[in-house]
Amino acid sequence: MEDMEFLIVGSFLLGFFLIPIILKITTSFGLYRVVNECEAQVFTLFGKIVGVLDEPGLKFPIFHFGLSALLLPFFGKQYRVSTALRQHYLRNQMVNSEEGTPMGVGIWYEMQVTDPQAYLFNNANPDGSLEANVANATISVLSNLEMDKMLEDRHSLSRTVRATVSPLSEKWGYRLGSVYIRKVAFTDVQMVDNITEKVVKRLVQVTSAMKQDGENRVGLIKSQTAYKVSQKMAEASTKRPEVVGKALNEIAKQDPEILNAVVEVLEVERLLKSEAEVEVLPDNVPVMISLGAK
Repeated sequence: MEDMEFLIVGSFLLGFFLIPIILKITTSFGLYRVVNECEAQVFTLFGKIVGVLDEPGLKFPIFHFGLSALLLPFFGKQYRVSTALRQHYLRNQMVNSEEGTPMGVGIWYEMQVTDPQAYLFNNANPDGSLEANVANATISVLSNLEMDKMLEDRHSLSRTVRATVSPLSEKWGYRLGSVYIRKVAFTDVQMVDNITEKVVKRLVQVTSAMKQDGENRVGLIKSQTAYKVSQKMAEASTKRPEVVGKALNEIAKQDPEILNAVVEVLEVERLLKSEAEVEVLPDNVPVMISLGAK
């Protein structure tokens, strides 16, 4: 039992110290390589390209390159190239419009390495070359354009820039992705102030014109409404005698006393509205005597 425990402890200690040493030795001799995601490893031997490992995972170069892989740690060289999609933004690329106005252009683009060998050996500075080509293509496409097109047709201009740069970028081992002109701005401060002042004045004019138009519309609606109301009132006033006459005729047919009472009430109401002087005479007194007594 004690021998078994000693054997287990000894195996553990041996593995704990021996395994890192073995891994270090195998790494030094290049017996295996670990390829990460979005990565490619290019191997050269005596200045010549031996091969490329671009699939992620644990790789054994001897199975891919043969016995020459044993010489790579001593006489060869390893290059790591990122194949992930990268984004770049170029600010304030100076162009002149057709009117001679200086404009600052910002352009955003994507790039991805598709051929690691060409990326490493066909161009000494592929990233700088791509940036310079995108900038030059943007300036050549946008220069001397009308300001309206430069501000409004950015989608079609972006496609033109991409079509101009893409053939050359493929020769250098990478693919140019989306290209978009994100910003077109004025660089002259005085011009910006003048345009801002003109825009403000134009907005004030438009606002006052809209306000005046609204007031005119409201006045027109009011006048039309007043006209319709007066027309309806006139129609009602012309209709009133006919309605009242019919009602009085019906009352006369049913009960003449009620008609007399209604007529007297109407006469009294009219007298009150006229504010005329009214003299009241006693009953059974001759009119002439009453006037003489007065």
